[in-house]
Amino acid sequence: MADLPDNIGSWQPVALAVGRPVLKFLWRMEVTGLENIPDDGAAVLCPNHMAAIDSFILPAVLPRGIRYVGKAEYLDDWKTAKLFPALGMIPIDRRGGDHATAALDAARHVLNLGGLFGIYPEGTRSRSGKLHKGHTGAARLAIETGSPIIPVGLIGTVDIQPPDSAKPNFFRTVNINVGKPIDVARYKNRIGDRAVYREVIDEVMFEIQTLCGQEYEDTYAGAKKVVEIEVEAPISDIAGADMQGRPLETRPLNAPQTTTRDVGDGGKPAGGEDEGPTIQRKSSSDVLGSRPLVAIS
Repeated sequence: MADLPDNIGSWQPVALAVGRPVLKFLWRMEVTGLENIPDDGAAVLCPNHMAAIDSFILPAVLPRGIRYVGKAEYLDDWKTAKLFPALGMIPIDRRGGDHATAALDAARHVLNLGGLFGIYPEGTRSRSGKLHKGHTGAARLAIETGSPIIPVGLIGTVDIQPPDSAKPNFFRTVNINVGKPIDVARYKNRIGDRAVYREVIDEVMFEIQTLCGQEYEDTYAGAKKVVEIEVEAPISDIAGADMQGRPLETRPLNAPQTTTRDVGDGGKPAGGEDEGPTIQRKSSSDVLGSRPLVAIS
């Protein structure tokens, strides 16, 4: 297992000592549930994610230092390449799989040493304003290290820094609601079971939704949307027979039929006009907002 690089978090104590008063002057921070953060020992903190400033707001109110993951693209910019890791960011390659192994090994190291580790289960910022389906990495880390998961609901950070906004809006109010720890010890013998990871992260997302009040959408943040469109039936579908004499489906001329097509976040088709229909996939969490999930035994 990889050790944590020496530069990760090396500036965080000084940055928090200086930055906390500044951040609390610039924005009004209303915090609930801070007693759910353990005084010592490991824990995985899972907040919702709507703005880049989330990674500064949460550490500013915690009683302890925290290490957290951030996109590796920050290392491509000379202004953030050394600063963000020194403030506690562990860079992660968001392509997942083997690309993210080093970051996950570093996260395990933090937790095995009894530290706090933060990860956004949505994987990236939500641009829709909705809470998206969670990735299972946080559940996997928690179960493998025996660490509790603490859900966190952030409210108002998107008003401070809307999507694509380079400058924040000052003197706004942000709410940080810290939920009760989710104990994953009952799954210690289920390491590697993807169904368990999905069950746990669905429970986490339900708790986050309760804390932040966002509407839940059962798609990954940043994924293409699937919409229904109406097209006119081709003339060949009008009642009659084909060239071989086989009966055709009876349908009035120009009757609408429904098909599906991928569109990007802007509502435009993701591909050319000749692309075929796609199937919308759903997970076990498509009823997440209607009822609590039941842990499997």
